[in-house]
Amino acid sequence: MIKIVIAEDQRMMLGALGSLLNLEDDMEVVGQAANGNEAVSLVQKLQPDITIMDIEMPEKSGLEAAEEIKPLNSKVIILTTFARSGYFQRALKAGVQGYLLKDSPSEDLASCIRSVMAGKRIYAPELMDDVYREENPLTDREREVLELIAEGRSTKEIAQELNIKTGTVRNYISAILDKLEVTNRIEAITQSKQKGWFQK
Repeated sequence: MIKIVIAEDQRMMLGALGSLLNLEDDMEVVGQAANGNEAVSLVQKLQPDITIMDIEMPEKSGLEAAEEIKPLNSKVIILTTFARSGYFQRALKAGVQGYLLKDSPSEDLASCIRSVMAGKRIYAPELMDDVYREENPLTDREREVLELIAEGRSTKEIAQELNIKTGTVRNYISAILDKLEVTNRIEAITQSKQKGWFQK
């Protein structure tokens, strides 16, 4: 039986989640908390396998609580309305094993719990897109050069536009291809578009 603690400050949501998970044959909700402090206390006392945590709660946020729970051997799944990159990055640092959005289908939560128990990490796909966006290795000037290439500008035109020498533009292009690990400009543009790095 998978023992679960739920931390959620909206009482109706807390009750609904508890009822939903108790319907699963292999799960039991052993504790419910209305804020981050209560969540940490319950985890210390009940030692659940899984702690499901909202982020924005009174007294202590879900992310702060997750950081405290990390050494207690309870796997943390964040369940929130916020698909914010900053929250997600912090959740990853806190070692959370799952990060789901509240508008996900209810059956996703039970399958996420089982997957996390099996040692997997489950993150909402929308957030994985954000992670890729965060990891653009190009400098601001290199991005500018690549966006001008994508607009069909020649090396000479880019040099004029940015008021730099054509040799400098070539150096930028060479750096872009190296950093993106691609062999030509088309591949660089394609990869940047796929990862959502273009501003325009």
